[in-house]
Amino acid sequence: MQASGNIGILSGVNYFRDVLSMSHKATKIGATVLVLAVAFGALLYASLGEALQQYKYVDEVMAAPQQWEGKPLKLHGYVVANSIGRKRDTVEYRFDIQRNGRTVRAFYTGTPPDQFKDDAEVVLTGVLKGDEFHSTEMTAKCPSKYEERAPTKIGL
Repeated sequence: MQASGNIGILSGVNYFRDVLSMSHKATKIGATVLVLAVAFGALLYASLGEALQQYKYVDEVMAAPQQWEGKPLKLHGYVVANSIGRKRDTVEYRFDIQRNGRTVRAFYTGTPPDQFKDDAEVVLTGVLKGDEFHSTEMTAKCPSKYEERAPTKIGL
């Protein structure tokens, strides 16, 4: 009888060892999932970091420039007439862009798009430094050929 009593005690020990073993496995699995999730998040952030730029209009940024200083931005506005300047024998441009009465001085080095001219709608990619926007990329929006026109009357 004593042997069967010991077996019951020993089987209880085995039961607790199995429970602890399952708990240990769950902890390992949880830790592995956590490490993989953090690694995936870091990889996603690193690969999308450049794409996480804010898209803002000139008037939004210049209403509170200190909030946007040093942050990567896509800045949308219109080239101010007669503000385009180019450093002699270089591809360095200085011009003003505006929207809704707010203006910022912009700098761009590179070959500008064909549509870059006075009053052109542009989107600049770069960083605001003080009261100047330093751009690394520029796109100029093409005026649409398909803009809605006022209806014309057909004579009777």
